[in-house]
Amino acid sequence: MSIRVLLVDDETLVRSGFRLILESEGDIEVVGEASNGNEAVETATRLDPDVVLMDVQMPVKDGLAATREIAALGRTETSRVIILTTFELDDYVYEALRAGASGFLLKRAPATDLIAGIRVVAGGEALLAPSVTRRLIDQFASRPAPRSQDASILKTLTDREREVFELIAQGLSNTEIADSLVLTEGTVKTHVKHVFDKLEVRDRTHAVILAYELGVVQPRNT
Repeated sequence: MSIRVLLVDDETLVRSGFRLILESEGDIEVVGEASNGNEAVETATRLDPDVVLMDVQMPVKDGLAATREIAALGRTETSRVIILTTFELDDYVYEALRAGASGFLLKRAPATDLIAGIRVVAGGEALLAPSVTRRLIDQFASRPAPRSQDASILKTLTDREREVFELIAQGLSNTEIADSLVLTEGTVKTHVKHVFDKLEVRDRTHAVILAYELGVVQPRNT
């Protein structure tokens, strides 16, 4: 089945360029376009795409507000947002991830990265390499934790799942977690799925953000 993509950017030429690139792939279908955040929310609600390729800076409503509204539609299993950004790991990225985005791509990224990124996110993974996840942790851990989440949710985890969650929060991959806990990678994948299900997070990046908000990741003393 094709991956259904919604393109959101206020520049017509940018959208046309993305459409040309994506429609050359047999497994990707561009199902719609939007030029601002309001149109993005309306079109995503109507079409329920698999992936929304979302610009940040747009008129009427920006990409962050639109991402927040799309995430609130309750369709997080299908409508996943990739934020398009000019600067790697700028403040927009942190806010976008908190708003519910599943990752980001640089606007200057080559076409192969764009295509691969859409496939990764459509498959349910976060579009962030482990090294980038660790940089996110560094950024989050250097700020006062907002504690906007109820820590009692951690009680739903078994002792082993709590260990796995804490290692995810440190930016470890499944392989690294398996080595650390002397488990098979398959067992770790099962624990990770249980952690995600119980904590109601979609991917590793959102697990890191939740860990930060719960205080599992402690602010650094700087």
